[in-house]
Amino acid sequence: MIEAGPSVSVPRIATERLLLREFRMSDFDVYAANLADPIATEHLSSGVSDRRTAWRMFASGTGAWMLQGAGWWAIELRETGAFAGTVGAFYRDGFTDLEVSWTVVRAFWRRGIATEAARAALAYAVEKHAAPRAIALIDAANVASIRVSANLGMRYETNVSLHGQEVGQYATA
Repeated sequence: MIEAGPSVSVPRIATERLLLREFRMSDFDVYAANLADPIATEHLSSGVSDRRTAWRMFASGTGAWMLQGAGWWAIELRETGAFAGTVGAFYRDGFTDLEVSWTVVRAFWRRGIATEAARAALAYAVEKHAAPRAIALIDAANVASIRVSANLGMRYETNVSLHGQEVGQYATA
């Protein structure tokens, strides 16, 4: 007999320009291409990913919603419907704080999309999970993401190990 798990849906969040929504199969080709781009992944602890690894990441981002009631959203541009990246608010194994993370497809860089998406994801997750604080784990050379974390009210706390790489831990108050 197969036991059915809980039915969990990914919440949708609309901002002025964006829709944070569930991943769709139609997003995957752009998602995988972005993770295969050495410039777009320069500061990711996972580095460049092949299509198989990208699929595992895509599926686990969706599955986290079932396990934690938190996870990853696709970032969609409301004006065009284009998939522009991902944003997550989740609990990483080995960490107790809520984590916020983002990746924007390189064609959409420098438009404030990461800040707008991360602000909405953070607000939703803090309210939903009553999290007293949130963190972001950011490579020291990733100036753009450090700027996004500052826009979210985060400040550098310390360095931590993420997949064997030292990264900065930025946190809300």
